[in-house]
Amino acid sequence: MDLGIDGKWALVCAASKGLGRGCAAALVREGVHVVITARGADALQAAAAELRALNARAEVRAVAGDIATAEGRAAALAACPQVDILVNNAGGPPPGDFRDWDRDAWIRAIDANMLAPIELMKATVDAMAARGFGRVVNITSGAVKAPIDVLGLSNGARSGLTGFVAGLARQPRLAARNVTVNNLLPGAFDTDRIRSAVAAQAARAGRAVEELIAARAASVPAGRLGTPDEFGALCAFLCSAHTGYLTGQNILLDGGAYPGTF
Repeated sequence: MDLGIDGKWALVCAASKGLGRGCAAALVREGVHVVITARGADALQAAAAELRALNARAEVRAVAGDIATAEGRAAALAACPQVDILVNNAGGPPPGDFRDWDRDAWIRAIDANMLAPIELMKATVDAMAARGFGRVVNITSGAVKAPIDVLGLSNGARSGLTGFVAGLARQPRLAARNVTVNNLLPGAFDTDRIRSAVAAQAARAGRAVEELIAARAASVPAGRLGTPDEFGALCAFLCSAHTGYLTGQNILLDGGAYPGTF
């Protein structure tokens, strides 16, 4: 299927690895020019080189910085001639007990996982509407639908973003101008983040990392962890010319792990 976005420009956040990189790769394969951001400059440049090798027609620009800061957002936006596609993404806050979190911990989580995406949407959606095309995909978490007790910082910040998007996406001056805003909710994916979390768990339990990874995969009805490439493929479809009638939705990609009907 031709997604109809060849030659568009995308800003993809936290794209040096994991799900963000999977999204950037899928867009590059479709001929989309991308600006990728991440805090780690070395990993970001390595990712940019790999992305350029996927499609010579697609330009790839790498901007190192923290998207949770005004300076990081300004640098990323300045590198993108126009933002036709915005993929908001940021690493999740650490797990823990809410009794141990002070105000600063909450503010860091809200800045990265709620306010930064909102600021980037504020900076881009009106220009998208003026051009008659725009796609925003916010990578949140399956925990928005099924909260995980030790991920309270993430549950709170991402749920706040979800509520905001529910109103924004339905504004006629966006939806009627072919600008869509959707959230993509990952379950368990085979990324560095999940492996580092499992490694810490394995160290505490005195068990092998691969044993716990296998147990995690077995708990998913699909019998495996997801891959960044398949996550990216769904993200690219949400960014396509074929999804102008799909907006304000929370799309769960978790191998069937969520047990509910709705």
